[in-house]
Amino acid sequence: MLVTTTPNIEGRRIVEYRGIVFGEVISGVNFIKDFTASLSDFFGGRSGTYEGELIEAREMAIDEMVKRANAIGANAVVGVDIDYEVLGQNGSMLMVTASGTAVVVE
Repeated sequence: MLVTTTPNIEGRRIVEYRGIVFGEVISGVNFIKDFTASLSDFFGGRSGTYEGELIEAREMAIDEMVKRANAIGANAVVGVDIDYEVLGQNGSMLMVTASGTAVVVE
């Protein structure tokens, strides 16, 4: 399935709009990850632990969005937007939402 942030796909014609589709993932960060990330905060540098969590959550949200587009007969999703939000007490959860317009292209 074609997935793009642009409103159209160069060289392809959108022949049908199927609707807006979403993929949502809420991911908790456990004590061990929090502890190792706090070491990065203290000593400086990037937190590979949180980066990995973010990448995995984003990929899962996009996959969920694609599944929902397939379910309504689309073969592409255009205008994709990814949003991130911190939830829970002490910001212990990460929500990633992928949204776009499911379309049929030739």
